[in-house]
Amino acid sequence: MKAYGPLSKNRDTFIEFEAELPALRPHDLLVKVEGISVNPIDTKIRQGIKGNLSSPQILGWDGVGKVVETGSEVSLFKVGDAVFWAGDVTRDGSNAEYEAVDERVVGFAPKNISLEHAAAMPLTSLTAYELLFEKLQISEKDNNKSILIINGAGGVGSVATQMARNAGLTVIATASNPQAIHWVKDLGADFTVNHHEDLIKQVRDLGFQNVDYILILNAVDQHIAAVSELIAPQGHIANIVQPKGPLNLEKLAHKSASFSFEWMYTKVVSNTSDLISQHDALNKISKWLDEGILKSTMTANIGEINAENLKKAHLQIENNRTIGKIVLTNSNPS
Repeated sequence: MKAYGPLSKNRDTFIEFEAELPALRPHDLLVKVEGISVNPIDTKIRQGIKGNLSSPQILGWDGVGKVVETGSEVSLFKVGDAVFWAGDVTRDGSNAEYEAVDERVVGFAPKNISLEHAAAMPLTSLTAYELLFEKLQISEKDNNKSILIINGAGGVGSVATQMARNAGLTVIATASNPQAIHWVKDLGADFTVNHHEDLIKQVRDLGFQNVDYILILNAVDQHIAAVSELIAPQGHIANIVQPKGPLNLEKLAHKSASFSFEWMYTKVVSNTSDLISQHDALNKISKWLDEGILKSTMTANIGEINAENLKKAHLQIENNRTIGKIVLTNSNPS
């Protein structure tokens, strides 16, 4: 099969190469990749968070495509099914013609939106879903509560804003420029604040002494003091960012407030007993997309899945100038 991968930290070393079709594990699907999106995790692995690469690595973990073969114990899908997934960072990814992926982290692709819009959604939607409904445990009883989403215009924030609003929460999303402010308000944010300015003052100027929930989706070390002040007694903070050092959580103690980490790949990497929950969540997300309850956050399709376009996508993400998601799609999927 044809694949696209980097050799080192240098963005100019993306290459196109031939690789053997991946061997299938019992629960694996072999999927013909038709569309992908590029996420910050792709750029971080290329830049060396897992060490320098001594041979090409196939990056990319968001994908949409068709099942062409199934493993010996597959029960959720059949050949020909259209699927979407966010994969497993310990295995080769979606920047290739074919990818092997465990069926328990795969969902049926949406039917009522385009392939490119579907490709944008798995990783960020799963992360937002787990943050809100597993870590924060938001349910119908919380529909009069408030949430602050730091980095509301980012990939995860754009989905979390929608999901939180649909769950009945009052959403305060951070956005730092007119384009980002318009973006998050269009997705359902009730209020916006600027994460480069005094968060405590801005939130309280809106009339909120405290907020019930907070998502930290960027710069946890920078924001931990402010969120510790803003979180309500018995409130809950959830964070997706790797801290640069120890976090001071002292202020949470007398509030009996909770702090959770979320890494969407924990379940598949650790083979947890609830792994199939990601299949269930993706099917729910697919339904929401088909019904228009959830909007795709795709903002740019930069063309065919190839080495040159992948370089362009990585550069855009590294420059921190993207709103929404960048996707690549093959023009003649089959």
